[in-house]
Amino acid sequence: MLPETYDQALDYLFRRINFERISGADYSLGDLRLDRMRLLLDRLGNPHLAVPAIHLAGTKGKGSTAAMVASILTQAGYRVGLYTSPHLAVFEERFTVDGALPTHVEIVALLRRLIPVIEELDRQGASVSPTFFEIVTALAWLQFANRQCDVAVLEVGLGGRLDATNVCRPLVTAITTISRDHTRQLGATLDRIAAEKAGIVKPGVPCVTGETKPVPLAVIETVCADQSAPLVRLDREFFCDWQPQELSASQPGTLPTDQFLYRDARTRLRDLPMAFLGEHQARNAATAVAIVQQLVAQGWTVTESAIRTGLATVRWPARIEPVASRPLVIVDAGHNWAAVAALVTTLRDRIVARRRILVFAATRDKDVPGLLRQLLPEFETIILTEYQTNPRALPLAELARMAEPFGRPVHLAARPEQAWQVARQLAGPDDLICVTGSFFIAAELRELIQRAAG
Repeated sequence: MLPETYDQALDYLFRRINFERISGADYSLGDLRLDRMRLLLDRLGNPHLAVPAIHLAGTKGKGSTAAMVASILTQAGYRVGLYTSPHLAVFEERFTVDGALPTHVEIVALLRRLIPVIEELDRQGASVSPTFFEIVTALAWLQFANRQCDVAVLEVGLGGRLDATNVCRPLVTAITTISRDHTRQLGATLDRIAAEKAGIVKPGVPCVTGETKPVPLAVIETVCADQSAPLVRLDREFFCDWQPQELSASQPGTLPTDQFLYRDARTRLRDLPMAFLGEHQARNAATAVAIVQQLVAQGWTVTESAIRTGLATVRWPARIEPVASRPLVIVDAGHNWAAVAALVTTLRDRIVARRRILVFAATRDKDVPGLLRQLLPEFETIILTEYQTNPRALPLAELARMAEPFGRPVHLAARPEQAWQVARQLAGPDDLICVTGSFFIAAELRELIQRAAG
């Protein structure tokens, strides 16, 4: 039966096979098939061929970079679709046009168009039965085509080579940075992970990368050379000079923003604004500008004013995001070693606080001891909890056992709202509360904190 309401539409979607809610130990790259995605799109009239794309992969930074590219191009006067995953608060965050969410009516209409095709493929067997992510990717393409977007900015869901987004026809591809994550699916070494990410490179299509580590960069260089794809590299063809400002936990009101200088062989842009904290975000922002410069080289019109306004106004929540002051509360979706390393560096180098309080929850298939090893020495007070919105949550008792070898006293809270209550009771106005460890704990507590504030 076709859905009549938004809730019915979401219920249909979330009953599909969803690798976002399955432990990484329970699936492999063999479960991902581009032929299945191509078949689904073909039955829908190939909407992905109607809109050119900018395609971004990477272990870390691809979502932020995609959001910045989309914001700049919207400010330049183009109609821009942005596809990202997972969502933070509401499902329709996954595919927006010029920053606007699709309406509930649009979601229902799109899915009603899709379901007959899905059911036809289901009858042909499991090998062609679309997954949750494939269906959502198709919904995004239909929406972008319906709204006559000039371009779609696409964030890879997992890996790159076999990701459902990799059927696009990009104007530019980009690989942000590479580190160890999803090792069961992508491999345990940086060169193997880089090879999967570089699977988005297309013949003759320029590729921009923010990766500078020798091993993964060498893989990207080899793939681009094999594909005759021009490669534009951070610290080689474009450069970023970060200009940070100090952030005080006791500072009320508007929080300060960083700036950076971007330069390449033809362009020098001083004092560019940043909407995010951290040197890693300055490098992501420079990568976004380099992507836009590749479009300019292809004849697109993007002014310096559009770049500045796009960078200043972009919104990408839960990435070292200050959400409250006195005490300063930062919410971060970091869930792998590189993301947490960037968080720790930013907190250590940028934020002045009397005392630091950590609220932490994690996912089963992550390197949780590695995350704890980085985080625990940075905080005087540690509160461990278990998020509630996804079955991949690491049980609190198991998380507590993982924390024991570090010899640090911890508070245990069965639910995130209880962890937040403990943190607020312990925190003074000059303290820092940091929520991190998983996208899902960030989402749950960010929503709770915002409700409490307003």
